[in-house]
Amino acid sequence: MSKEIESYKLGRVQVRITETDDPDKFRVDCNDGTYHSEFTVRRYEYENYKRHMNQKITLAYNKQYDEE
Repeated sequence: MSKEIESYKLGRVQVRITETDDPDKFRVDCNDGTYHSEFTVRRYEYENYKRHMNQKITLAYNKQYDEE
């Protein structure tokens, strides 16, 4: 199991950041109970653009509900 770096809530979305086999990348796992998304980000992006990443996650999840 990958080591957890951070876990937090963005509204109704639970975000979990874990290590990957590549020391320069992290796995981002997002789940709101209905939709699940998983992607990787470079360590640099996570450390320097976390706010932007969180905005994109929030917008993507909101869009899922708008399309229903």
